[in-house]
Amino acid sequence: MVRRPVFGVLTALVAATIVASAAPAASAAGKPLDLDAADIPALQARMSSGRLTAVGLTSAYLDRIHKIDRKVNAVIAVNLAAIAQAAESDVRRRAGKTRGPLDGIPVLVKDNVDTRSQQTTAGSRALRGKPAKDATLIRRLRDAGAVVLGKANLSEWANFRAAKPTSGWSGVGGQTNNPYVLDRNPCGSSAGSAAGVAASLAQVAIGSETDGSIVCPAGMTATVGHKPSLGLVSRTGVVPISAEQDTAGPMARHVVDVALTLSALQGRDPSDPATGTYPPNQPTDYAAHLRPGVLKGSRIGLWRLPVLGPDVEAVMMKTKNSLVKAGAEVVEVTPPYQARLGELEFPALLTEFHRDIDRYLATRPEGPRDLAALIAYNRSDPLEQTCFAGQELFEQALVAPSPSDPTYQANRRELTDLAKRSIDETLAKYRLDAIAAPTNPPAWKTDCKTGDNDVIPSSTPAAVSGYPAVTVPAGFVGELPVGVSFMAGQWADARVLAYAADFERVVPAREPPRYLKTVG
Repeated sequence: MVRRPVFGVLTALVAATIVASAAPAASAAGKPLDLDAADIPALQARMSSGRLTAVGLTSAYLDRIHKIDRKVNAVIAVNLAAIAQAAESDVRRRAGKTRGPLDGIPVLVKDNVDTRSQQTTAGSRALRGKPAKDATLIRRLRDAGAVVLGKANLSEWANFRAAKPTSGWSGVGGQTNNPYVLDRNPCGSSAGSAAGVAASLAQVAIGSETDGSIVCPAGMTATVGHKPSLGLVSRTGVVPISAEQDTAGPMARHVVDVALTLSALQGRDPSDPATGTYPPNQPTDYAAHLRPGVLKGSRIGLWRLPVLGPDVEAVMMKTKNSLVKAGAEVVEVTPPYQARLGELEFPALLTEFHRDIDRYLATRPEGPRDLAALIAYNRSDPLEQTCFAGQELFEQALVAPSPSDPTYQANRRELTDLAKRSIDETLAKYRLDAIAAPTNPPAWKTDCKTGDNDVIPSSTPAAVSGYPAVTVPAGFVGELPVGVSFMAGQWADARVLAYAADFERVVPAREPPRYLKTVG
């Protein structure tokens, strides 16, 4: 059976809390709170003035999940402790001990991030069972006062199981739908995180990415998604694909919310050596860098990617004109080495997945202990064969070369080097501050029989190099959103977020979803 959000006793508590907090949730003018439009600074201003409580805000989101998520199916399960966490935030605020801008803010977490209060499944029925201890990034969210609202659905095993997967489907959560057009795909693997914030089921969500799994779902759902520099956010307690490329990052409807959340997430973790590499002068408050007008005088390389089709090309030409209007100098570019990156990446990931998933499973309190056991489980569970009919990637990873294999090691070195050079050399050759590229094509129809119809090459250079990328809404093809990604060199997270925020100001492209059943 597909696991759905848990309500029961919680629903009654939520209903009572909404009634109790109706007055604080209204503005001074008597207008109800617009969850879609409100950003974290606006919510914090309301809570500071007494017009809103964390319990009222959390209750409003839980109520929307109850009413709206039956269409979208973004949330696997709500957190039964969410209201209590919100109440603790309100107590801190009354005592003058607020922990910062995330205090009392509801956050939805992709269900491949370990949480002590809820089981973590990566969408697989094989991992149902006792909760693991909090991932490092969850501890940081709790330390910042955030309310862990629940777990978001995802493409099972972060889309690293079947040769032709259907993004947004998992054996635990079923199929997540695109809120803009419900029979269209939300892209993967952070499908529930993106669809959840697009549908205003949470203020912020946490996603994860190996290649495209934050930026593509965000682009497909007219939201903002930031793939941080590798090593900025701890991966301890996150179900892995590859330690060489994996990272977790924030997703939201507003760039400022993403910046504030990244500020809370980042930090060194002795359990994740990659976090020991970022420089001591890395910003601690990314929101402070979001200054209007930063695009003026910048040089932006536009990677148009006509392979995504004429409709996306039209959005990109409008994007180019908007960047020029904002004062940027735009230079058309094509980063080199893309074909070779495509040849090298997948074989490397097979080796790294086998290594890293075995290590992760050994930390779980119960369940399968290695990849071979996962393969055996999928063969025994008919529901796991309903949409991801195969597990070809699992089977290929099981027999892939070991991490000590010289050919693997040489290919991984070349892969990472070429990915870095593809960005670094392009930035240097054209004296650029950043590269902009279309994030996604218009969403394809969800179909388990045919799988995804994705052509999304723009995420690979930043994903493989470990460099930052952020996507922001750029426009629509009919009813379907298209995003633009800003990427730059190592540790340039503040810069790409600043450009994304200024683009968001100049081009307020996002519109709330209408939950259309289909389009022609």
